[in-house]
Amino acid sequence: MDINIAIISGNLGRDPDYRQTQSGKSVCRLSVASNRRWRDPNGHEQEETQWHRVVVWGRQAEHCNKHLSKGSPVLVKGHLNTTRFDDRDGGQARFVTEIVANFVRFLGPKGPGRSRARDEDWDDGDWDDE
Repeated sequence: MDINIAIISGNLGRDPDYRQTQSGKSVCRLSVASNRRWRDPNGHEQEETQWHRVVVWGRQAEHCNKHLSKGSPVLVKGHLNTTRFDDRDGGQARFVTEIVANFVRFLGPKGPGRSRARDEDWDDGDWDDE
């Protein structure tokens, strides 16, 4: 049995990037920062920020666009997807890894100018892997 599950919590680094495909399907891209804290051998607290690309599709994408903004705390569950492409300068192979979300939980109030969405879930599946 193969497993491909990604679960992260963090804050949006910018407003959602919402679009519709030519076929009319909604897609929303999120940039989520998660922080890891630990103590080094000298006892000093250290922190590292990881940035995650998240892609949300369909009705869930519409809700993310409506209820999230820069700084919004979220919990995301999905699977990892790596895409290969050739860059424009010389055609060198590049890779982008994203989390394709099937569950997004809004963990707190939104930024200024947007409605509140506290502890609201949008789920395109359950916690079982598809």
